[in-house]
Amino acid sequence: MNRKVLLIEPNYKNKYPPMGLMKIATYFRRCGDDVRFFKGDLRLLAAQILCEEYYEKVNNAALGKYFPKLVEYIKTGKYAHLDVIPDFRDSEDESLIRKYRNRFTKKDYAIFDFVGITTLFTFYWKQTVDTINKAKEFCKSDGRMMVGGIASSILPDQIFRDTGIHPHQGLLDKPGDIDPGNTDIIDELPLDYSILEEIDYKYPASNAYFGYMTRGCIRKCAFCAVSRLEPNYKEYIGISQQLEYVANHFGARKDLLLMDNNVFASACFDQIIEEIKACGFGKGATFKATSEYEIALWNINDGYNLRGYFKKMISIYDWIAEKLEAEESGKAGEFYLLREDLGLLYPETATKQAVLQFDEVASGYYSKYYKCGSKSRYIDFNQGVDARLVTEDKMKKLAEINIRPLRIAFDHYEQRDIYIKAIRLAAQYGIKNLSNYLLYNFQDKPEDLYYRMRINVDLCEELDVAIYSFPMKYHPIDDPDYYDNRDYIGKHWNRKFIRAIQAVLNSTKGKIGRSVEFFEEAFGKDIDEFQKILWMPETFIIYRRKYDAKLRERLAERYTSHSDEDCDLANEWWEKFQKLTPKRQEKAKKIIALNKYEDIDHSCRDKAVLEVLAYYKIK
Repeated sequence: MNRKVLLIEPNYKNKYPPMGLMKIATYFRRCGDDVRFFKGDLRLLAAQILCEEYYEKVNNAALGKYFPKLVEYIKTGKYAHLDVIPDFRDSEDESLIRKYRNRFTKKDYAIFDFVGITTLFTFYWKQTVDTINKAKEFCKSDGRMMVGGIASSILPDQIFRDTGIHPHQGLLDKPGDIDPGNTDIIDELPLDYSILEEIDYKYPASNAYFGYMTRGCIRKCAFCAVSRLEPNYKEYIGISQQLEYVANHFGARKDLLLMDNNVFASACFDQIIEEIKACGFGKGATFKATSEYEIALWNINDGYNLRGYFKKMISIYDWIAEKLEAEESGKAGEFYLLREDLGLLYPETATKQAVLQFDEVASGYYSKYYKCGSKSRYIDFNQGVDARLVTEDKMKKLAEINIRPLRIAFDHYEQRDIYIKAIRLAAQYGIKNLSNYLLYNFQDKPEDLYYRMRINVDLCEELDVAIYSFPMKYHPIDDPDYYDNRDYIGKHWNRKFIRAIQAVLNSTKGKIGRSVEFFEEAFGKDIDEFQKILWMPETFIIYRRKYDAKLRERLAERYTSHSDEDCDLANEWWEKFQKLTPKRQEKAKKIIALNKYEDIDHSCRDKAVLEVLAYYKIK
């Protein structure tokens, strides 16, 4: 008998889809099992599962268009959801759905033989643990729970303590990792992109192939977990067959995101670049997508993940309906009624026969409204490359592929000469779009972050390149005091400095671009102004043009509009701050560093210090 499998990603925000679960989905489908993927409210999943069973049992097609109402009743027990259904109250169908509502309250929906949950970063700890514990309700008494991923590999004992489940640590890179005797190596399987069609959540980076061409890293950086997650460096993993499989089953992807942690360390680097080029990502590569309608239709016709592709097809029908309503409103009603007759208003009530029958109508409209041109496609070594391993030959070879952006790590100011050389080589060989993460709050000082950011904007000016920098706060993911929160403060930092950086980044949407003027407005024209911003009241940081007359004067050529509320409180605060005696300034800094101002009138009696601290209460 085929197994029922449930794969879950906790409902945190995530830019990239869960590659591990996508490989596990491929594994189980190869075994002939029924695979379901979910990300969201698990109470809603329980109600959906029960409603699907109810709908199949009553065998009443007329209830199809009320499926969401039936789900809401099972979840909430509110009869208002049933009152909209004609002739439903006091019927046998209502009597039966009450039983399913009762099963929901009793948590009687343990129908899965295997439940797998992935984990990401430890600062999602509570959400992850709550998801694992809730997921137990879906697993049969003789079923199997499996937890894996980053957090469970780094903190397995804590996972067991909080959930009672011994997690899988590391990769699924050996035969028999799930089923003894099965020779498939799950980590080497192609990704099942169809599971992404089963959920409402949309990953920002979804139109891409995801993969690895190397594993692990030769470095053992103290702030990095890669050496524990992928302890053995693997110099080459072929990717062309995986990409071909994905294109043939789920449609070609526009971009290629490789998650390698140190590709420059590979002795097979030239071979890797040649394979990337052969896969269609050479310099100047372009892409024309297969229509989503065709992809959904051929998978439905093949019976592959009907749950996911029914959901995708219904969303396409909804899109067509919006186009008809806007451009051919007379046909919109006919389109709706035909969908209703065929049970194609919701994915849970759709059938393969109905979709294939409706194709005669839907395909014509889709072809009419769907427009697809040719687009540039890019390759991204998303985890960055190691500047210490850059050579002229490697950079020249890298320039043969359509890389955008090139991410070069710049974690330490002490490595500035190595980093600058790498950027110059990239520019020399025509790689003009670059990016990096700038680690801070580790062993660095605040001025180290400023100098690294300044180097990037100056290089942009000098070399005519675009470097987008993303300051990234260090957080110890396995420290017993900090693994489940984001409270860690490095020895050279304090809460006020951390908050000041975050306040600036909120305005810049987390990144620093190539403009010198913009950088100097955000972080200061020199190190002294940067230090001033670090100590500045947060309101003045966020609304500096409003509160800082000197800044407005400096920006007069670029910004001419003014408000009646404009003032100079920022410089008024700074003048008073600087006039404090060294002893009083030290007292003020100790209070400001904590970034808590609610009770300062009670904790400090010094009038001159309180006069400065009053500016921090301005909202």
